[in-house]
Amino acid sequence: MLREGGNAVDAAVGAALVSWVAESTLTGPGAGGFMLVHRARDRSTRVLDFFVAMPGLGLRGPALREMEEVDVDFSGGSTQMCRIGAASCAVPGAALGLEEAHGAYGTLPWAELFTPAIELARAGVELTRGQAYLHAILDLILRHTPESRAVYELDGERLVAGDTLVQKDLARTLELLAERGAKELYSGELARALVDHVRASDGSITRRDLKEYRVVRRRPVATEFRGHEYLSNPPPSAGGILIAFGLGLLDDAGGPGSAEAIDALARVMREQTHAREENFDRALRRGGLAKLLEERAVVVRGTTHISVVDERGNAVALTASTGAGSGIVVPGTGIHLNNMLGEFDLPKPPRAGERLSSGMSPSLVLHDGRPRLVVGSAGSLRLRGAVMQIVVNVVQHGLGVGDAIGRPRVHLEGEHLHCEGGHDPAELDKLEAMGWDVTRWRRQNLYFGGAAAVERTDEGTLAAAGDPRRGGAGVVVR
Repeated sequence: MLREGGNAVDAAVGAALVSWVAESTLTGPGAGGFMLVHRARDRSTRVLDFFVAMPGLGLRGPALREMEEVDVDFSGGSTQMCRIGAASCAVPGAALGLEEAHGAYGTLPWAELFTPAIELARAGVELTRGQAYLHAILDLILRHTPESRAVYELDGERLVAGDTLVQKDLARTLELLAERGAKELYSGELARALVDHVRASDGSITRRDLKEYRVVRRRPVATEFRGHEYLSNPPPSAGGILIAFGLGLLDDAGGPGSAEAIDALARVMREQTHAREENFDRALRRGGLAKLLEERAVVVRGTTHISVVDERGNAVALTASTGAGSGIVVPGTGIHLNNMLGEFDLPKPPRAGERLSSGMSPSLVLHDGRPRLVVGSAGSLRLRGAVMQIVVNVVQHGLGVGDAIGRPRVHLEGEHLHCEGGHDPAELDKLEAMGWDVTRWRRQNLYFGGAAAVERTDEGTLAAAGDPRRGGAGVVVR
């Protein structure tokens, strides 16, 4: 899209559509997400919130119904219970969000952005080892229903590395969206198919839910960090403000990977956890915002992220997700719906139509008003730590974007400080001497997130990198 003369938004939308095909285990038309857009012309930054909404508009009785449960191993050792099925499906926003971003900022024709994705869906994508690993982890979900088995099964077995994932129904859906626009999924033929199937399977999404869904534009949360400005996803989502809060507390101590630097990060992570649990001090809720971190914040497990900077200095950070997936594929469409209602516990369910909160944190770092770093990550509760550590590695430690992403990470879970494989054992020994309960991982793992970032150097050149933990990639178009 960049070679065709498109801008950063065109490229991000085109890449997002391809991700619906190549990473259909993580995202798709049934997803929700956020796009942070920085426009070079007037140096304005906005976040388009197209995350999922609570279903049930027009229904009598409770919208939350009993969900099916499966045990999934996300972290290579301990299983986590996932709630799936039609009752777990929230109202998706991805298609409308991409269309609104394109309408406001894009330059290439809408239909042209779909061409690569349609071709890949019809011809098929050969699974890499990383993609096959996700299929293995999510197998109980991906092959939960006859409709999902028709997509994710080959000769009665799950897909493995080297197999080709063909999605002809999804190709037809993409063609409809390219020709008729996102309204097809919110009031047209696709909307009717989606609602009929979900309601027949005891889910709560109604035609009114889809028809009344809207993309929300928000001002990003912002904070100063080491002479740079950090911007990210604002409330009601939690991730961006937690990162901004943490950067403001972080001591400039030690080099990357040193015990002193890790200790500073871990202490900040502990304060972030306390802040999240306590819903922040009243002083952090300026501007009359509602509770920043409510009980209904979604812990998203399956996420994809795209970062783009174009030659004019426009920048995009786009994060989207179907959660762990619901196992519900709308017949004849290839649309795998999210399981966001099953991704969190609701002591008091939100009202139908209300936007849910998320930890997703598409982020931008500005220096002298120009993009210095565009970054975001997958990784459930670990994604905000991944983003924060990459920002620190680039801005504070001066690392290039590839090294910043590739360096081993840490994550504080309760009192356990998880240290990814690749750390210097002597530095971990020092951490234990400081009093930290260190859990040592033998190698890198997607447990610690899956980031993608673009960096503009002081010389004005661009560099891009994806996360080796998830088979990510970076491309610079010259």
